[in-house]
Amino acid sequence: MAEFLYEDMFPLKQDPTEYRLLTKEGVEVVDGPDGRKFLKVAPEALRLLTETAIHDISHFLRTAHLQQLRNILDDPEASNNDKFVALDLLKNAVISSGGVLPMCQDTGTAIVSAKRGQHVLSESQDEKAISRGVYDAYTSLNLRYSQNAPITMWDERNTGNNLPAQIEIAADTKPGHELEYSFLFMAKGGGSANKSFLYQETKALLNPTRMMQFVEEKIRSLGTAACPPYHLAFVVGGTSAEMCLKAAKYASAKYLDELPTEGTIAGHGFRDVELENEILKLTRQLGIGAQFGGKYFCHDVRVIRLPRHGASLPVALAVSCSADRQARAKITPEGVFLEALDKDPGRFLPEITDADLDGEACGVSSTGKGAAVKIDLNRPMPEILAELSKHPIKTRVSLTGSIVVARDIAHAKIKELLDSGGEMPQYLKDHPVYYAGPAKTPEGMPSGSFGPTTAGRMDSYVDQFQAAGGSMIMLAKGNRSQLVTDACKKYGGFYLGSIGGPAARLAQDCIKKVELLEYPELGMEAIWKIEVEDFPAFIVVDDKGNDFFAGTQQVTLTIGKRPGL
Repeated sequence: MAEFLYEDMFPLKQDPTEYRLLTKEGVEVVDGPDGRKFLKVAPEALRLLTETAIHDISHFLRTAHLQQLRNILDDPEASNNDKFVALDLLKNAVISSGGVLPMCQDTGTAIVSAKRGQHVLSESQDEKAISRGVYDAYTSLNLRYSQNAPITMWDERNTGNNLPAQIEIAADTKPGHELEYSFLFMAKGGGSANKSFLYQETKALLNPTRMMQFVEEKIRSLGTAACPPYHLAFVVGGTSAEMCLKAAKYASAKYLDELPTEGTIAGHGFRDVELENEILKLTRQLGIGAQFGGKYFCHDVRVIRLPRHGASLPVALAVSCSADRQARAKITPEGVFLEALDKDPGRFLPEITDADLDGEACGVSSTGKGAAVKIDLNRPMPEILAELSKHPIKTRVSLTGSIVVARDIAHAKIKELLDSGGEMPQYLKDHPVYYAGPAKTPEGMPSGSFGPTTAGRMDSYVDQFQAAGGSMIMLAKGNRSQLVTDACKKYGGFYLGSIGGPAARLAQDCIKKVELLEYPELGMEAIWKIEVEDFPAFIVVDDKGNDFFAGTQQVTLTIGKRPGL
């Protein structure tokens, strides 16, 4: 008989996070029975911590993430498109750090994971105080309300304050943690949340050849819709499917970095650093790059191995995107502490960002300032299409003129109009359509953060809309299906890929005017008209049936052999 052993499933080593003190108020050590000490936490301390955390993760990034972006600029093996994306993301970080425009227009679902020590006392329901902090942040800052409340199974309404938040509070019974309340705050946008996957596999996956085939297949299926370069996480195993998925989310946030790197018979989880390096190398050979071709599809990879039931092998994949929004926090007898995110991203920019890069220009795909093809969107649509038709896929373009903004619900309404025998609105015939939804507009500015949303959600509309003369030029982020390639070839249309991630930079530097066109009741999902100047994009799908992302989901780098051969 095996002896009794107990070890925490996630035996994390000492937390290396650098914290900053927010306040000492609302925290008090009191005497309890048997000479024990208790930490009394006021609701206001939880509210303040939450509100500040949401503010910080909406505007600031970790130093390590910023350094990884700079590394792309300094890497001679990085493609010109890699460098262009990394440079734009760094510029976006600088603008966002001003505290006005959030780094991404999808300011996310607020997720709070907490561990409460055995001797922590509070005066009321902690979840309520945390929710109030979420409410205060989203209603006072230039963030976006993305949460929909179900009224019936089929009908729903935006809650108007980004509540409810996902709040999970667990007991922390580890010795030495009695007087500590620890937290992980995350803001998870729809794009990266939609790239969390669970696969129910078998032991047949547990060999190096099959594992790498599987990994390559799943990584390729991610596409670029969630704004790479990614922080990628794989978790293999788990005592349940939900544990596997949750571990992948935590791993993508670097929350499990302090796990041991070897397993024992006690059954705890561990990091496989060797496999992490192999998978990172694989991602850099895919050719997808930081959205438009190159090396940097991923910044880094985390691989976690967990125990499992012998008849079950859950495998989870998750990413943290260019809006790498999370922060740790803790409340101790010394006060309320929040992870110190980097408030000076400008130091990671090259001294001269455009002039120096001009010297590296090697055609329309370079990072040089003069390398983009200028496209005047104020011309008639046939002339714009004729100009785009001169250039191959991967060409970087700079757009100036009028664009119509419409996304999911607006597309559904236009489809209803067409299905009922109505005409395609003239504005979709005359102008490109940008799939996006803005965050709140700061006072004195023409636009709030206004980056692209995932193009693939609109794929089913393209053939019908282009047949009716609309959506001839589409602007969004990520790869698209064959439906779109076929429609563009049939009707002479184009899909332009916008850089996913730099929503603050687009708002400050490129969007000069925003006006409401239709459906004001839809809020950020309404149809807008915007005026843009030097808006960066790439030709992804052209009018000849070419698609930059075609073939990127085909497994080609890891070819295994059948057993016995």
